[in-house]
Amino acid sequence: MIIPAIDLIDGQTVRLYQGSYDQTTHYSQTPFELRDRYAAAGAGVLHLVDLSGAKDASKRQTALLRELMQQSPLPVQVGGGVRSEADLVTLLEAGASRVVIGSLAIRESALVQQWLRQYGGERLVLALDVSINEQGEKTLPSHGWIKASGVTLEQVLDGMLDAGARHVLCTDISRDGTLQGPNVELYQ
Repeated sequence: MIIPAIDLIDGQTVRLYQGSYDQTTHYSQTPFELRDRYAAAGAGVLHLVDLSGAKDASKRQTALLRELMQQSPLPVQVGGGVRSEADLVTLLEAGASRVVIGSLAIRESALVQQWLRQYGGERLVLALDVSINEQGEKTLPSHGWIKASGVTLEQVLDGMLDAGARHVLCTDISRDGTLQGPNVELYQ
Protein backbone atom coordinates (compact mmCIF):
# COMPACT_ATOMS: atom_id res chain seq x y z
CA MET A 1 0.00 0.00 0.00
CA ILE A 2 1.27 3.46 -0.84
CA ILE A 3 0.58 5.87 2.02
CA PRO A 4 1.13 9.60 1.48
CA ALA A 5 3.06 11.30 4.26
CA ILE A 6 3.14 14.81 5.65
CA ASP A 7 6.21 15.74 7.68
CA LEU A 8 5.73 18.63 10.10
CA ILE A 9 8.15 21.04 11.75
CA ASP A 10 6.72 23.93 13.75
CA GLY A 11 3.37 23.58 11.98
CA GLN A 12 4.86 23.69 8.49
CA THR A 13 4.99 21.02 5.83
CA VAL A 14 8.58 19.96 5.15
CA ARG A 15 10.79 17.24 3.69
CA LEU A 16 14.12 16.21 5.16
CA TYR A 17 16.84 14.92 2.87
CA GLN A 18 17.90 11.51 4.24
CA GLY A 19 16.57 12.48 7.66
CA SER A 20 18.83 15.52 8.07
CA TYR A 21 17.27 18.52 9.81
CA ASP A 22 20.08 20.56 8.22
CA GLN A 23 18.69 19.74 4.77
CA THR A 24 15.05 20.75 5.14
CA THR A 25 12.80 21.76 2.26
CA HIS A 26 9.73 23.83 3.25
CA TYR A 27 6.54 23.63 1.19
CA SER A 28 3.93 26.34 0.76
CA GLN A 29 0.95 23.99 1.13
CA THR A 30 -0.47 23.72 4.62
CA PRO A 31 -0.81 20.26 6.12
CA PHE A 32 -4.60 20.71 5.89
CA GLU A 33 -4.41 21.42 2.16
CA LEU A 34 -2.19 18.41 1.56
CA ARG A 35 -4.36 16.13 3.70
CA ASP A 36 -7.45 17.11 1.70
CA ARG A 37 -5.59 16.81 -1.60
CA TYR A 38 -4.42 13.29 -0.75
CA ALA A 39 -7.96 12.32 0.28
CA ALA A 40 -9.39 13.70 -2.99
CA ALA A 41 -6.78 11.71 -4.93
CA GLY A 42 -8.06 8.49 -3.36
CA ALA A 43 -5.56 7.79 -0.59
CA GLY A 44 -6.80 5.22 1.91
CA VAL A 45 -4.61 6.25 4.85
CA LEU A 46 -2.57 9.34 5.76
CA HIS A 47 0.80 9.28 7.54
CA LEU A 48 1.76 12.27 9.74
CA VAL A 49 5.23 12.75 11.20
CA ASP A 50 5.83 15.20 14.04
CA LEU A 51 9.47 16.03 13.37
CA SER A 52 9.47 18.77 16.01
CA GLY A 53 8.36 16.26 18.64
CA ALA A 54 10.79 13.66 17.35
CA LYS A 55 13.71 16.02 17.86
CA ASP A 56 12.52 17.59 21.13
CA ALA A 57 9.64 16.18 23.20
CA SER A 58 8.87 19.63 24.60
CA LYS A 59 8.02 20.83 21.06
CA ARG A 60 5.44 18.12 20.32
CA GLN A 61 2.73 19.44 17.98
CA THR A 62 -0.18 17.69 19.71
CA ALA A 63 -2.78 20.42 19.08
CA LEU A 64 -2.01 20.53 15.34
CA LEU A 65 -1.99 16.73 15.09
CA ARG A 66 -5.31 16.52 16.92
CA GLU A 67 -6.89 19.06 14.56
CA LEU A 68 -5.51 17.31 11.47
CA MET A 69 -6.74 13.91 12.67
CA GLN A 70 -10.16 14.91 13.99
CA GLN A 71 -11.06 16.72 10.77
CA SER A 72 -9.54 14.11 8.48
CA PRO A 73 -11.65 12.25 5.93
CA LEU A 74 -8.94 9.54 6.08
CA PRO A 75 -7.71 7.23 8.81
CA VAL A 76 -4.44 8.70 10.10
CA GLN A 77 -1.32 7.02 11.41
CA VAL A 78 0.99 9.37 13.27
CA GLY A 79 4.48 9.17 14.69
CA GLY A 80 7.54 11.11 15.60
CA GLY A 81 9.12 10.95 19.03
CA VAL A 82 6.85 8.42 20.73
CA ARG A 83 8.92 7.78 23.86
CA SER A 84 6.40 6.47 26.37
CA GLU A 85 3.02 4.85 26.82
CA ALA A 86 1.67 8.29 27.74
CA ASP A 87 2.73 9.54 24.28
CA LEU A 88 1.02 6.54 22.68
CA VAL A 89 -2.22 7.10 24.61
CA THR A 90 -2.19 10.86 23.88
CA LEU A 91 -2.02 10.22 20.14
CA LEU A 92 -4.70 7.52 20.22
CA GLU A 93 -6.99 9.80 22.23
CA ALA A 94 -6.27 12.66 19.80
CA GLY A 95 -7.70 10.57 16.97
CA ALA A 96 -4.88 8.48 15.55
CA SER A 97 -6.03 5.25 13.92
CA ARG A 98 -2.50 3.95 14.42
CA VAL A 99 0.58 5.21 16.23
CA VAL A 100 3.99 4.76 14.67
CA ILE A 101 6.76 3.50 16.96
CA GLY A 102 10.35 3.86 15.75
CA SER A 103 13.46 4.01 17.92
CA LEU A 104 11.66 2.60 20.94
CA ALA A 105 10.96 -0.63 19.02
CA ILE A 106 14.72 -1.04 18.70
CA ARG A 107 15.82 0.14 22.16
CA GLU A 108 13.00 -1.35 24.23
CA SER A 109 11.52 -4.11 22.11
CA ALA A 110 10.00 -5.95 25.11
CA LEU A 111 8.01 -2.83 26.03
CA VAL A 112 6.73 -2.38 22.48
CA GLN A 113 5.84 -6.08 22.33
CA GLN A 114 3.80 -5.54 25.50
CA TRP A 115 2.00 -2.60 23.84
CA LEU A 116 1.25 -4.76 20.80
CA ARG A 117 -0.42 -7.31 23.06
CA GLN A 118 -2.23 -4.62 25.08
CA TYR A 119 -3.43 -2.27 22.30
CA GLY A 120 -3.44 -4.73 19.40
CA GLY A 121 -1.44 -4.98 16.22
CA GLU A 122 -3.96 -2.83 14.36
CA ARG A 123 -3.21 0.21 16.54
CA LEU A 124 0.59 0.24 16.19
CA VAL A 125 2.91 0.61 13.21
CA LEU A 126 6.57 -0.31 13.57
CA ALA A 127 8.85 2.18 11.80
CA LEU A 128 11.92 0.12 11.07
CA ASP A 129 14.23 2.34 9.08
CA VAL A 130 17.04 0.41 7.46
CA SER A 131 20.65 1.22 6.73
CA ILE A 132 22.12 -1.38 4.39
CA ASN A 133 25.87 -1.84 4.84
CA GLU A 134 28.41 -3.10 2.31
CA GLN A 135 27.83 -6.70 3.45
CA GLY A 136 24.11 -6.34 2.76
CA GLU A 137 23.13 -6.38 6.45
CA LYS A 138 19.99 -4.41 7.21
CA THR A 139 20.75 -2.59 10.46
CA LEU A 140 18.35 -0.31 12.31
CA PRO A 141 19.80 3.01 13.47
CA SER A 142 17.80 4.84 16.13
CA HIS A 143 17.24 8.35 17.48
CA GLY A 144 16.37 9.87 14.11
CA TRP A 145 18.99 7.76 12.35
CA ILE A 146 21.78 9.28 14.42
CA LYS A 147 22.79 6.31 16.62
CA ALA A 148 23.89 2.91 15.35
CA SER A 149 22.03 0.17 17.18
CA GLY A 150 23.80 -2.96 15.94
CA VAL A 151 20.35 -4.53 15.69
CA THR A 152 19.15 -6.02 12.41
CA LEU A 153 15.75 -5.79 10.79
CA GLU A 154 15.25 -9.53 11.11
CA GLN A 155 16.07 -9.55 14.85
CA VAL A 156 13.41 -6.96 15.64
CA LEU A 157 10.77 -8.36 13.30
CA ASP A 158 10.85 -11.86 14.77
CA GLY A 159 9.80 -10.79 18.27
CA MET A 160 7.34 -8.17 17.08
CA LEU A 161 5.51 -10.56 14.76
CA ASP A 162 5.19 -13.05 17.62
CA ALA A 163 3.65 -10.25 19.75
CA GLY A 164 1.03 -9.49 17.09
CA ALA A 165 2.56 -6.79 14.88
CA ARG A 166 0.55 -6.33 11.68
CA HIS A 167 1.97 -3.11 10.23
CA VAL A 168 5.58 -2.24 9.41
CA LEU A 169 6.74 0.97 7.81
CA CYS A 170 10.18 0.22 6.40
CA THR A 171 12.35 2.95 4.92
CA ASP A 172 15.67 2.55 3.13
CA ILE A 173 17.48 5.53 4.66
CA SER A 174 19.70 5.97 1.61
CA ARG A 175 16.59 6.72 -0.47
CA ASP A 176 14.56 8.79 2.00
CA GLY A 177 13.82 12.31 0.84
CA THR A 178 15.83 11.88 -2.36
CA LEU A 179 12.82 11.45 -4.69
CA GLN A 180 14.56 8.37 -6.17
CA GLY A 181 11.65 6.03 -5.47
CA PRO A 182 11.51 2.93 -3.29
CA ASN A 183 14.11 0.20 -2.88
CA VAL A 184 11.96 -2.52 -4.43
CA GLU A 185 14.52 -5.26 -3.70
CA LEU A 186 14.37 -4.52 0.04
CA TYR A 187 10.59 -4.77 0.18
CA GLN A 188 10.43 -8.03 -1.76
